[in-house]
Amino acid sequence: MAKSNYTQTQTQQQALTQTLSPQQLLAVQLLELTTIELEDRVRSEVMDNPVLEVATDSAMPEEAEPPMEDIATADEDDYSGEGDIPVAVAPAYRYQDIPVGDTVSFGDTLMEQLGQLSLSPREKAIGEYIIGSLDEDGLLRKNLSEIEDELLIYNNIDTDEEQIYDVLRKIQSFEPAGIAARDLRECLLLQLHRAGSGKDSLPVLIISDYYDDFVAKRWEQLAARLAVPVEEFQSAISEIVRLNPRPGASLSESIGFSRQQIVPDFLLDVQEETVQVSLNNAHLPSLKVSDEYVQLLEQQQAESGEQGAAALFLKQKIDTAKGFISAVSQREQTMLATMRAIVAKQKSYFLNGGDDALLKPMILEDISRATGYDISTISRVSSSKYLQAPWGVVPLKHFFSDGVVKDDGSEQSVYELFGVIKELVDNEDKSAPLTDQALQELLVERGYNVARRTVAKYREQLNIPVARMRKCTFPS
Repeated sequence: MAKSNYTQTQTQQQALTQTLSPQQLLAVQLLELTTIELEDRVRSEVMDNPVLEVATDSAMPEEAEPPMEDIATADEDDYSGEGDIPVAVAPAYRYQDIPVGDTVSFGDTLMEQLGQLSLSPREKAIGEYIIGSLDEDGLLRKNLSEIEDELLIYNNIDTDEEQIYDVLRKIQSFEPAGIAARDLRECLLLQLHRAGSGKDSLPVLIISDYYDDFVAKRWEQLAARLAVPVEEFQSAISEIVRLNPRPGASLSESIGFSRQQIVPDFLLDVQEETVQVSLNNAHLPSLKVSDEYVQLLEQQQAESGEQGAAALFLKQKIDTAKGFISAVSQREQTMLATMRAIVAKQKSYFLNGGDDALLKPMILEDISRATGYDISTISRVSSSKYLQAPWGVVPLKHFFSDGVVKDDGSEQSVYELFGVIKELVDNEDKSAPLTDQALQELLVERGYNVARRTVAKYREQLNIPVARMRKCTFPS
């Protein structure tokens, strides 16, 4: 019998990995929370940790309106993001009514369907994150790789795109058909498959292989390529156009509409040339570590001379309470420093009643440089946060936009260009709508140096169809 030789070798490999401490993860989680979510989190922490207490002298009447911090004369380069930042107590107003879903949103309905599946805790967490990432149309605009990174950073879930895709496919089987599609083409295909159309059916073939022709309504060219009878072609087109490109919106409509309260995260007041800003934290109590439990821990350590099980438990709870208080304080400092930098950058907008034409081009990197915080931190602050201004409630994302350089060298916000494009389209000859090239030429005449491709992108963001779709109708 031949003798086998086994050799054991040891190799050393150096790899760079990113790990976050529990305290850093907590800070990231709190930073992403809205005001109302933070209030819920604080209540939950107080209930779960007996060492964490609400300071009895922290409560203030809602009608109290102490002076807020004046930031109008500050320079945007003054914000380093370091040190103590005074936070004023919010004035009495708190809510803004907006028309949204009734008692449940379409997200709630999807969560309910998710709960009916047999999923592991990891899969359920991934599914909840995917549902939370859907836009108002019910589509998933994020790449799977982006979701993979966010799950690791925000939820400390180490997964891969394959597992995310498996969970996504399960969500795509929910009602209504087309939900959680990654683009309009996939949305239509999901609905066709749900309706029983096979992969070789004419409607599926049109969307999968001739999607560009369908969107452009090149009917004659499309019919010629398919080489099918006119009646069969029109029947396929009719089946497609009856599909819903916005399954999330339709689900919200089926639930019904009412009024729901949004709690702004920031409060703004403008007096002449002075802009005042504060966090809306009037309903957020001050927290403290229980003196009673601290004394109890000191007593146990003094009597036993060592840390027994009870002492270790108390110390863990005290450290947890201190860490949570520190994370809440850090969140307040980061939030206010970011908002102060935004106001300083967009001072003209705030001093002139929220005129979008006065918004300056601003990206996350601009505020990152002004505050000293990482771009990812600024992104978390601006996500799902709202500002209560005298003219209404404004999402923080509204203040971030691309810039357009004019002939005179000045850089204007994209919102100004949006207004010009909309004006041109509204006043166009509907019998001969302006193409993207024609719009680009008119914009150049007005001093806006933009490419045709850029015009097309902005037109799509304004939900304005292409020229042929503004003119053409479905063939009879």
